[in-house]
Amino acid sequence: MSRIIGIDLGTTNSLVAYVDEKTGLPRVISDEDGRVLLPSIVSFTPDGVLVGEAARRQLVRRPTSTVYSVKRFMGQGYGDVKDELKFFPFTIVPVDNVVSIRLDDRTVTPPEVSAVILRTLKERAERHFGETIEKAVVTVPAYFNDSQRQATRDAGRIAGLDVVRIVNEPTAASLAYGLDRLKEGVVAVYDLGGGTFDISILRVQDGIFEVLATNGDTHLGGDDFDRVITLWLLEDIQSRHCADLERDGIDLARDHEVMQELRLAAEAAKIRLSSAERTTLTLPLGSFTYHRDIARAELERLIDPLVGKTLGPVRMALADAGLRPSQVDEVVMVGGSTRVPLVRRRVQELFGKTPHSQLNPDEVVALGAAVQAHILAGGITSMLLLDVTPLSLGIETFGGIVSVLIARNTTVPTSAREMFTTSVDGQTVVDLHVLQGERELAKDCRSLARFELRGVDPMPAGMPKIEVTFLIDANGILQVQAKELRTGKAASIEVKPTYGLSEADVERMVEDSFTYAEADVETRMLIETRNEAETVITHVERALRQGAQLVEADERAQIEAALATLKAVRDGQDRDAIREATTAMNRVTEPLAERMMDAALKSALGTRRAAEIIGSSE
Repeated sequence: MSRIIGIDLGTTNSLVAYVDEKTGLPRVISDEDGRVLLPSIVSFTPDGVLVGEAARRQLVRRPTSTVYSVKRFMGQGYGDVKDELKFFPFTIVPVDNVVSIRLDDRTVTPPEVSAVILRTLKERAERHFGETIEKAVVTVPAYFNDSQRQATRDAGRIAGLDVVRIVNEPTAASLAYGLDRLKEGVVAVYDLGGGTFDISILRVQDGIFEVLATNGDTHLGGDDFDRVITLWLLEDIQSRHCADLERDGIDLARDHEVMQELRLAAEAAKIRLSSAERTTLTLPLGSFTYHRDIARAELERLIDPLVGKTLGPVRMALADAGLRPSQVDEVVMVGGSTRVPLVRRRVQELFGKTPHSQLNPDEVVALGAAVQAHILAGGITSMLLLDVTPLSLGIETFGGIVSVLIARNTTVPTSAREMFTTSVDGQTVVDLHVLQGERELAKDCRSLARFELRGVDPMPAGMPKIEVTFLIDANGILQVQAKELRTGKAASIEVKPTYGLSEADVERMVEDSFTYAEADVETRMLIETRNEAETVITHVERALRQGAQLVEADERAQIEAALATLKAVRDGQDRDAIREATTAMNRVTEPLAERMMDAALKSALGTRRAAEIIGSSE
């Protein structure tokens, strides 16, 4: 079988991995600069499409055309996400029931954006192996519904990948931990990422991984932590610097660039507070600079309701599995947000045991995807994965009632059959409405598909015998068949979700992907060189303002001359000229940068010494 790679398509970061044939161990693949994490950010610029770190640098410069956290929009209808839209600078619009992102010159769907990320990971793997890669295992949150799974599969196809298996993220993580070495036991996998939360309860026995129950929230994660911190900081700035904001004419909440800077600063502070008790946030705004000391206790007070919100699904999953927390043998923490100390404490308190955290929580899902890919490629025969469907599936019956054929947490692949009949005399067409969810009424569940069984002989109501069969494959994708047993008339459908893409849409996007794939590499390199120049210009201008007292007149003249040269070539087509001007700029500002670092160090030491003197006098 051809090589299969494992991909973690994450809300914040994405990764690609494989199993090393020599060692039998999974490994993540890095880019040319040694980075394994690819930020899940795509920027649509006038010169081309940027992804990853290059796109991250566009978040402040081009906030309305730089897309992040796209995973939250995969397979969703406009009504599912409309309450979140005010938190994003780019524009979300409904197009034929599909959530779409409006850019300056075109409109793209979430699967198209995700395809850019997948294609970049595919190319990374191809450079590593020196061969074409066509197949992949892609992970999704366990609580992704059918629409979201279909959207992920569409994204893979647009990227030129055959997604041979969709695996739930917590299940993949358990494979990565090598819990097959646990001959028998129950494992809980707590997965809190950038945009989604999952909990899965598995039973491991002699290399068989059987998922007993899963639960979660596809709109809860580190993004939400960042959001509450950002809003808290926004309120603090507005109260402490009201006069400054009025003087500068800044409306923080409406300024997309400033809000992006504030969001990134909030995220950075959250990360620092995962290892430190205190941190200082410094943010230049207009004519003033905002300073704020933040203690970990303040952060924990802000995010505590969100952390608490994850524990409800944990208790529900345990109840579905028929287990108490004390009956769980191992707890595994997955996802970058589990680095937050409060998250670890709350999980440890619930289960009464210290969770596993030996593997990098950012990498563990990709490593597990690689293991599953290796299993499918025939490289591992001693492990078997038995996953479950996260939500119940059924059809609408008379009166708008939902008749469930496959209950949530049923092991997949699976099938179920049930007999139905007509409710009207002489009925020759039967409308079948496929639904997903846990509510009793069809109006409260998600509509997955509608199709008709035609040619039924006209008979009195209740006479026809209509057998409906649901089939779910190992990817969690549903097929529905209906057959009238008296006449043999039959109809079937592979469920294309209400919020999915049509076959024509996907084909068009696949063709577009080849166009983008053939874009001149020089164009991308030129954009990245321009971005680097822009970053240097911003830092130098800030240094000249903040370190004005450290610069002599002749040195300032040299720096300003180099700055003018760089600005003159920055937007040109000559990449070498931009790179040379950037290097010259860095060289001429080195002495100033060193003096500013020395000044900052002396200031910090002076503050510490003063504190020591005060402490000793007390």
